[in-house]
Amino acid sequence: MTAWEAVIGIECHVELRTASKMFCGCQNEFGGEPNTKVCPVCLGMPGALPVPNMRAIDHMIRAGIALGSEIPAFSKFDRKNYFYPDMPKDYQISQYDMPLTQGGVVRYWLEDGTMKECRLTRIHLEEDTGKSTHAGSTDGRIAGSAYSLVDFNRAGVPLMECVSEPDIRSAEEAVAYLEALKRTFVQLGVSDVKMEEGSLRCDANVSIRPIGASEYGTKTEIKNMNSFRSVYRAIESEIERQIAIVESGGRVTQETRGWDEARGVTHPMRSKEQAHDYRYFPDPDLVPMEFNAATMEILRSTLPELPTARFERYTKQFGINVKQATQLVDNAQLADYFDQCVAACGNAHQCVNFVLGDLSRLSNESGTPVYYSNARPEYVAEVIDMLEKKIINSKIAKELIERIWEAAGSPRAIVEREGLSQTSDPGAVEGFVNDVLAANEKVVAEYKAGKTNVMGFLVGQVMKTSRGKADPALAGELLRKKLDAS
Repeated sequence: MTAWEAVIGIECHVELRTASKMFCGCQNEFGGEPNTKVCPVCLGMPGALPVPNMRAIDHMIRAGIALGSEIPAFSKFDRKNYFYPDMPKDYQISQYDMPLTQGGVVRYWLEDGTMKECRLTRIHLEEDTGKSTHAGSTDGRIAGSAYSLVDFNRAGVPLMECVSEPDIRSAEEAVAYLEALKRTFVQLGVSDVKMEEGSLRCDANVSIRPIGASEYGTKTEIKNMNSFRSVYRAIESEIERQIAIVESGGRVTQETRGWDEARGVTHPMRSKEQAHDYRYFPDPDLVPMEFNAATMEILRSTLPELPTARFERYTKQFGINVKQATQLVDNAQLADYFDQCVAACGNAHQCVNFVLGDLSRLSNESGTPVYYSNARPEYVAEVIDMLEKKIINSKIAKELIERIWEAAGSPRAIVEREGLSQTSDPGAVEGFVNDVLAANEKVVAEYKAGKTNVMGFLVGQVMKTSRGKADPALAGELLRKKLDAS
């Protein structure tokens, strides 16, 4: 058992889902020909003045309210001064000492259902930079015939930076934390959180300390992680690296490290022994923002049920297992559909079995989402009600699910119209049993010789003979009695 524990904090940048950029009217959309979604404002031309995007500010405040953050009455934008080739103004409009939100808590769950919490330091709003592409060298450095290209389409896109406290203790927890943020922001509609498009980018601050210690060790910051899998692998690799250094008598250096996906290791990028002075000062082109209680209540009233609350309702109130609950929570529209099915019939366990079972299978086969299909929640409820009352059996239930998917209408009407009700009359089922035994003498002989696993085949034959209407439990009982008696 290791004598060390990891101490991890996460800084993640989330691009907000708005029609235009943060301070200008340029289109906020991923992709497109380089440098075609730009204007004098986002290019930082002299005399061009920024105008804040109110939708982005509303998104930020809703996210803060959802995560239990404090929303101060006053906030402002600041200029963060540093020099990157993909930052056209040579400063970034960001927030320093008066962010839009302060504090808060992210609640998340692990694969076994254990609930965890990570405190937030703050969430602040800023603009994104452009994107540099380095070409002509294999290591990404500019040398010899190498060159760099800059695309400013992304410059000025509204960006929400979420800074956590160092409350995370493992790579598994770090990924679960990020998944919780992603679910929350998608549910709120504030971002699409697509890592492959750069909508979610995260850095991890990692250190180690002896188990039981209260002081923090020297941290390193890991960058260049473009998937949750990369986050997990990078943090695991860095923890192992730091433990090896300390146990061999060395000292961890405070630095920024990159993640090499192919080699599965972190590598040094630059030293961070000295804090960088960004020379923050209030942006003179943007007036401070003021918010009142009425505005907060209006935004609070727009919040949907959040993923963690939904997960706890599914697992605690409905008794759904962690894997199934997570599948539903990760697809908000499917979860809404499931809730409608439960409201219509009151049987959560049967609903989750059909929604994640037959209905999801039909969805995959047809390419049509369950919630857009012909299988209306009230029709699914009718199938479950008839199944629970033993009006139909599971075979007929599956058939009905497929038929309502194809727009056959009310399953109850189908059963009544086509006489599909389950036959539970002992006399009628016994007739089917006698026919099957007479037609399968060889199988009957095998059963009497001790091959009892043929019982499943015989029950299946009874169901086939009865066109699926026989009560399978009664059929099995009658078959066993007759076979054992003879």
